[in-house]
Amino acid sequence: MAEEKQKVIIIGGGIAGLTSAFYLQKAIQEQNLPIEIKLIEASHRLGGKMQTVVKDGFTIERGPDSFLARKTSIIRLAKEVGMDDQLVHNSTGKSFVLVNEKLHSMPGGSIMGIPTEVGPFITTGLFSIPGKLRAAADFILPRSESGKDQSLGEFFRRRLGDEVVENLIEPLLSGIYAGDIDQLSLMSTFPQFYEVEQKYRSLIIGMKKSTPSQPKQPESKEKDKGAFLTFKTGLQSFAEAIEAKIDSRSILKGHRVDKITKHGNKYDVYLNNGETLSADSIIAATPHKLTQAMFADYHFFDPFKTVPSTSVATVALAFPEEAVKNDIDGTGFVVSRNSDYSITACTWTHKKWAHSTPKGKVLLRCYVGRSGDETIVDLSDDRIIKIVLDDLKKTMDITMNPDFSIISRWKNSMPQYTVGHKKRIAEITEHMNAELPGVFLAGSSYGGVGLPDCIDQGETAVQNVMNYLKKQEV
Repeated sequence: MAEEKQKVIIIGGGIAGLTSAFYLQKAIQEQNLPIEIKLIEASHRLGGKMQTVVKDGFTIERGPDSFLARKTSIIRLAKEVGMDDQLVHNSTGKSFVLVNEKLHSMPGGSIMGIPTEVGPFITTGLFSIPGKLRAAADFILPRSESGKDQSLGEFFRRRLGDEVVENLIEPLLSGIYAGDIDQLSLMSTFPQFYEVEQKYRSLIIGMKKSTPSQPKQPESKEKDKGAFLTFKTGLQSFAEAIEAKIDSRSILKGHRVDKITKHGNKYDVYLNNGETLSADSIIAATPHKLTQAMFADYHFFDPFKTVPSTSVATVALAFPEEAVKNDIDGTGFVVSRNSDYSITACTWTHKKWAHSTPKGKVLLRCYVGRSGDETIVDLSDDRIIKIVLDDLKKTMDITMNPDFSIISRWKNSMPQYTVGHKKRIAEITEHMNAELPGVFLAGSSYGGVGLPDCIDQGETAVQNVMNYLKKQEV
C-alpha cells in the first residue's frame, strides 16, 4: 500500500515562493520524502517583480535591477539552477545627490550617507557650515535608549541633524523602501546602525571602526568590481531558470487563493474557480494585505490591514548617444526630497550595466513615486514621460525624444516597515504557531525587501515546514 503523501501548498510565485518550491522539491528528492507540493500563483507568470524587457539590443529591468553581491544566498541559488555564469558586477563610477538644482558628488568615505572620513565631509557643498557643525555633535551625543524601536528619521536627525538627513541620508535610504524615513522602523530596516551606536556611542566613529579596511594593493580586477550583481540575460531569466527546475505538475498559475481555514490538523484552501485543496502545511509568500484577506477568519492578522504599501513606477528611456550632449561622469543620482523634482532617482544604466545597452546608445532609468507623493504613478504614459524628461533636462542637455520608453507601474508594491514592524511580525507569528501550526510567512512584507532577503525567507520557511511535518509523523 502506497504511503499517503503529506501536502504542502505554497501561495505566491514571486522569488520567495519560487525559492520555497525549489528547495522543498530538492529536499523531497534528496531524502525520498512522501511530500507533495503545489505552488499557486494568481497571475499567468512566475517571478513577481523580476520582469525584463529585451528590445533592440537593450536589456531593461521593469522591477529591481540588481542585488548586493555580499548577500550570497542568491549566488548560491544561481549556481543551483545553472545561472552563475550569467552573473555580472556593476561598473563603478561616481554617484551624485541632486540638491538645490545642483548635482553634488557623493562624499567619499560615506556609508549610506554616514561620514567616516573628515576631509570629504568638510569640503562637500552638500551641507552648510552650520549643518556640518551640527553633524559633529554625533561625537558627544549619548546612545539611544536600549532596545527601543524608532524611526530612521528620528534616529539620524538626533545624531547628525536635519540638513545631513534631508540632503544625503533621506535620498539614499528612502529610495530603497520608497518610504518616509520618519515612519520607517530603524530596527526593521537598518538595525546595524543602532548596533553600531550602542557599541561605539558615536555613529561616525562606529561606522569607521566597524568597516573593514581595504587591502593596500588589491588585485586590479577586484578593485574595479562594483558592490552589486545582476544577470546578463536579465532577472526574469533567473526566475525562469528556477521555474524550469521545478516539476511543472507542481505549479498552478492563473488561480487565486480566496480563503484558507483550518480543518482538524489540515487546511482547506479555497480557489477562485470554486476548487478546494487540502494541505498539511502552507507557505504564504504573498503581500501582507493578501495574506490577511486569505486568513480573514483569524483576526490576529488584522494589523496587516493598516500596514501601508507605496506605489512606484520605473521609467526607462532609450536614446541615441548623440541625443545627450553634456554627458555626466557617473552612474546616477538620487534626488533630495526638498528639490522641486518629480523623479526620485536616475540611473545612467548604460554606464552602470554595460551589457544592458548597445554601443552608440544611452539608457536612462528613472524612478517616480514615493510615500506621500504617489499620484504621478496613475498619470498617462505620455504625461509621465514629459515630466521625467523635463526633470532630466535640468541636469543634462537632451536634444531628442527617446527612441522608445518603457513605463512599469508597481501599485501598492512596496511594503512599509513602519515603527514596531518587528514586534508586529513577532506577535502575529506567535499567534500563527498557536492557532495555525504549519503555516509560515515569507516575502518582502515580512523580513526584508531585497531579492536575497526573500530567498533567505523562502529557505527558512522550507526548513520550518520540514520540521513541522516531521513532528506530525511522530
